[in-house]
Amino acid sequence: MRILVDEFEYVHRGRAFAGYLAWNAALAEPRPGIAIVHEWFGPGDNVKRRARMLAELGYVGFALDMYGVDVRPRDPGEAAAAMHDVLADRLELRARLQTAIAVMQADPRVDELQIAAIGYCFGGGCVLELARSGADVAGVVSFHGELATTLPAQQKPKARILVLHGAEDPLVGAEKVAKFVDEMRAVHADWQMVHYGHAMHGFTNPQANDAQAGICFDAKADARSWQHMRVFFAELFA
Repeated sequence: MRILVDEFEYVHRGRAFAGYLAWNAALAEPRPGIAIVHEWFGPGDNVKRRARMLAELGYVGFALDMYGVDVRPRDPGEAAAAMHDVLADRLELRARLQTAIAVMQADPRVDELQIAAIGYCFGGGCVLELARSGADVAGVVSFHGELATTLPAQQKPKARILVLHGAEDPLVGAEKVAKFVDEMRAVHADWQMVHYGHAMHGFTNPQANDAQAGICFDAKADARSWQHMRVFFAELFA
């Protein structure tokens, strides 16, 4: 196995965005492409690591950029501002995702008909927006993502949906979960949701260590959620 990476910029509506592509050079045939959406601090080491992990599984991992190369938060205040700026316009949010996925599909290592997306925290909410939009992707996986939206699905999404959720997440509580479930039922979505006992928000991120704020890494939930994602992808791309 030889994992290679390529860092580059792509353009959406005249702005530059950062891309990070990882693949196994030992595999000659095009393979499924998995877009990866970052947390509120922007594209960093965590999503790049996940891209390489996906490449090790035989996929092409593409860590995309929802902010643009000129926006790189330095502290929680800047991160919150950047995130809310994107969330304020859900149609633009969805358009940025579609542009990034088109960039990934155009890569010769990617099978353009086998596409999925995963996201973490803010990114988890983003991939759910992608599914709600009716995007032509096989599936999306949200890791401890936001479930609320201002544009609920109006028809059955084409994507199958997997939500991986910390049962003790105070930022995405029972009311949001119930509303999301009602939304999925109303449009007859192909969806599933896994709750991890004792896990809080941010359970996949080793840098999350503020249990008082409800944001804390959980090694067991991290490992289990990755395995659930692998099973989901095996089903999608069988």
